[in-house]
This record gives sequence, structure tokens and C-alpha cells, in this order.
Amino acid sequence: NILAWLQNLESDDAGFETEVYNNSVVHTPHLRSLAQRSLVFSNAFTSVSSCSPSRSTILTGLPQHQNGMYGLHQGVHHFNSFDEVQSLPLLLKQANVHTGIIGKKHIGPGSVYPFDFAYTEENNSVLQVGRNITRIKLLVRKFFQNEERPFFLYVAFHDTHRCGHSQPQYGAFCEKFGNGDMGMGRIPDWTPEYYTPEQVKVPPFVPDTPAARADLAAQYTTVSRLDQGIGLVLQELREAGYENDTLIIYSSDNGIPFPNGRTNLYQSGTAEPMLVSSPEHRERWGDASNAYVSLLDITPTILDWFSVSYPSYSLPGSPATPVYLTGRSLLPALVTEPSSWHTVYSSQSLHEVTMYYPTRSVHQGAYHLLHNLHYRMPFPIDQDLYVSPTFQDLLNRTQLSQPTHWFKSLQQYYYRERWELFDTRTDPLETKNLASDPSFSTVLEDLRQRLQKWQWETGDPWVCGPDYILEDKLEPRCRPLYNGL
Repeated sequence: NILAWLQNLESDDAGFETEVYNNSVVHTPHLRSLAQRSLVFSNAFTSVSSCSPSRSTILTGLPQHQNGMYGLHQGVHHFNSFDEVQSLPLLLKQANVHTGIIGKKHIGPGSVYPFDFAYTEENNSVLQVGRNITRIKLLVRKFFQNEERPFFLYVAFHDTHRCGHSQPQYGAFCEKFGNGDMGMGRIPDWTPEYYTPEQVKVPPFVPDTPAARADLAAQYTTVSRLDQGIGLVLQELREAGYENDTLIIYSSDNGIPFPNGRTNLYQSGTAEPMLVSSPEHRERWGDASNAYVSLLDITPTILDWFSVSYPSYSLPGSPATPVYLTGRSLLPALVTEPSSWHTVYSSQSLHEVTMYYPTRSVHQGAYHLLHNLHYRMPFPIDQDLYVSPTFQDLLNRTQLSQPTHWFKSLQQYYYRERWELFDTRTDPLETKNLASDPSFSTVLEDLRQRLQKWQWETGDPWVCGPDYILEDKLEPRCRPLYNGL
């Protein structure tokens, strides 16, 4: 059996605002307890810093540019995975595993992502199935009833996503939803916890301003609701008798919705929490791993747990490129620390349909290389972030030539170099671009070759950009764009 959270056990837009990752302010006793029964990964990354694309990679094991979910799954002409993709729920269904999803789905089409049991925004209010932890608890209980097959349950909390753009009455992060105040309703199992702006620990990549602190304080309240929801789900697991035969995975889909976070492939936008708890691998419970791992590893891990093999096939757009999983099963790491897991890849194309800024990146140990294909364009800002108190304050301070209390300027944020190379050991904020430094030319070339090799292996349509165009042939090559004009 498998219980997967994408904070959304998985969470939504969550970062490291928990006790597990040394935030002593936010009260997260249930995650702390889970960590004591888990291997905690210190170098876990999403392969794309955007909601729908990230969820598609989690449930297919394929990067967004390969599975087709290039951007957000919303609107008639927005994005879907390719019909031929062999997803995790599809493969598990074929293996007679009972599959369920509760909370935010935000991917499609349904034929690629079929679940036997589904309570999502497609048939319910996302507030009710994603933030109402009492409702989530009862749905988990319902899933466990009258079903004796092995199961895969994906609990996708909508906390800690912003909601000020779509439902401002509930606060910037929906922190007021269900708190018992007039007009807010009441979530019976939630005991709201509140934080002051003075209490919060401002991440180093976020402006340290009163507006950002107030934003973070609101987010902290939803982190505590998330944690209490996790406690309720784990209690249901125990009471159903499944605690000692269920693999539990907890992570998030992308970085936090603050400047330099979500939609960026900088480390601040891709680094994720990840806990993996296995009742069959207790040797490393409570340990921390420094292995570099990716959300692309989740599908291989779950297939390994169920002993389900990955099929041999190709996709219509790349018939000469066989599809295979570039991620790895995490189960061996639960036994002994890997000595050679140093590399992870990321690939971003769009967020909202108007936010086209394709970027590819590779982490090789402490070195991090980013390729901004459309570097001549300004980096786009998503509407959730744009209307947030934090960004509006940053924008106003910039326009008024006031101190922003940020580690970079908006000009630097909007306009980036084509190649960005950072040594995250000495420069964790990734402020010093080493790509043009001759002393790092060997590192740069090695990472460029690794990145391009991964792009070819995963059928990346952007592999030739921006200088060349990919041929539409059985065995495509890159052809120069320059036409002499």
C-alpha cells in the first residue's frame, strides 16, 4: 500500500516552513512525528516549478516537456498530457491496485490519469476537498472502507497555496477559511494557530519587509492546518490497520509563491521537502540523506514498491525516442546512503498560458546550471504573485526608489543571462553567475553536455533552442535558424 501526500502528502506551493527543516516558529508536530519514522531528504527538488506540470511529472515520472503538460491545466485550450502517456495511476490500475485521489488534481486528460476513487476540484469545491481537513479525513475513511486490494492514495492538500486572487474574502492564503469567524464557516477538526509578522523567519530570497512578513504569517497559519490534516489522515491509516504495511511519501509540487520562488528554476523555486517512510525499511528512520533526488523519482519508487514494470513504448511526437524513466527508485536509499546520487534535472516551459519562458537546468552536486532559452524576454510574473501584498510592496518600493530589502533588483529578476552557473556551496542564494568565468569553463561545458544529453533522451522539443530549430523527422537534428537576412 502507498499513501502519498503532495502538500498537496503532497502540499501545494509549500517549502521548508516546518519543524522538520529547522523552522522553529511554525508548529508542525505531525510532520515532526512522521519525520521520526522517515528518511528525510535534504536535497530534494521538483523537476518543474509550476503546479500542473509538476503534478504530471509526479504521476508519470516524465518531465513536463516529454509528457505534454507544458503549463497549467485550466481553460479549454490549456495543457494536457499526451493521450499515449503511461501514467502511474494507469499502470497501477492495470496491476489491480485500488487508486484514489483526494484534493487538488489539476491535471488531465482523465483517460491518462484514471482514479477509482476521486474527490477533486473536478467534482467538488477545492476548498472542501483540499483545505477542509475534516472533509478530507472523512473521505480518507471512506476510501479505506470495503476495499481489500492493495491501494495507492494520493492526498493533495490545497494548503499552502495562495487564494487572495480568486477568493480574497478568505485572506491571502485562505487562512481564514473555516476558522469560525463570521462568514468563514468552521472546520471542526481544525484548531487555528496564528503568528505575528515579528515571529516569522523570512527566507533569505524573500524581501524582509512588513508586507512580506504579514504574508508569511498568514501562510504559517495554513501550514499548521496542513499539519493537523496530515495528523488526521495518519490517524485514519492507523485505525484502518494499514500503518505497518504502507509506504508514505510527503513532498510538495513547487516552491513557495514569493519572489524568486515558484515558476523559477533557481534553487529557491525547486528545492522541496521530502519524507519517505517505509515500515519495511526502518534502518534509517529519523536519518537525513544528502542524496540529490527529484519528484521524477516518485513514479519509479512506487512501481518498485508494487513490483510493477514500466512498459516499452514511444510517443507520437518522438517515435524514434523510446520512453523510459530517467528517475530512480528511492527504496535503496532507505537502506544505505547512496554514494553517487548527485544529479537532478529540471525543465520549465510555461506556467499560465501567457507565461512563456522556457528554462532547463541541471544540478551536479553543488554546481547548478540554468539555460534560459528566451533570455532576451523579461521573466513573466504570474497573477497570484503579482497581486500579492509582497510583490505589490516590492513593485511600489522599486518605482519610488525606496529600499526593497531584497537581495536583487527587479531589473535583475526580469532580465537574465542565457547561461547561469552557480556554486551553491559558497553562494546558496545564487547571486554570482560563474558562466563567463574562464576558471569554470570545464564545469560549464560538462554541465551543458549533461543537460543536452538528458534533453535528447527525454524528447525535449526545445532541445535545439534558441539558436537552432528541431527537424520534424524520424531522426531529427538541429538546423540553424540564421537565414542570411
